[in-house]
Amino acid sequence: MLFSRYLDNETETLWLAGQFATVLKGTGVVYLHGHLGAGKTTFCRGVLSAYGHSGAVKSPTYTLVEPYKVGGYQVYHFDLYRLSDPEELEYMGIRDYFEDQALCLVEWPSQGEGVLPDPDLHVRLQADEGGRFLEIESSSDYGRNVLVDLENFLSETQE
Repeated sequence: MLFSRYLDNETETLWLAGQFATVLKGTGVVYLHGHLGAGKTTFCRGVLSAYGHSGAVKSPTYTLVEPYKVGGYQVYHFDLYRLSDPEELEYMGIRDYFEDQALCLVEWPSQGEGVLPDPDLHVRLQADEGGRFLEIESSSDYGRNVLVDLENFLSETQE
């Protein structure tokens, strides 16, 4: 299943990420794809804000992962941009982060290919001069349910 939307600005990106967070309910594996500056970290900030996080959300480029305990949820924000070898993830105990009751948001997942678990959802962002194009594609039953819930939730809020 595929959900797509054009977002005019950062405010719309944050808003949609918040709606996405609502239907995610704090669990799942989400891969975020896009070039530098496409809005991956902004999208993560919107998810975290929806759960009640009010501080800064920076991309954990050097630490690889930033944990957040917000709204009763455990969220892990990964940025694998600077990862030189996927095996490095094994040394940091990557499997411990991907527990059933956690939400894992993974930027640059291709850098961890072969070590990361399969995602439930792929979020693809592509920026242009005015805004950004967003696609969310499901890759599991849970992911399909999230997208159905997102469509239904957005339909209800726009009535």
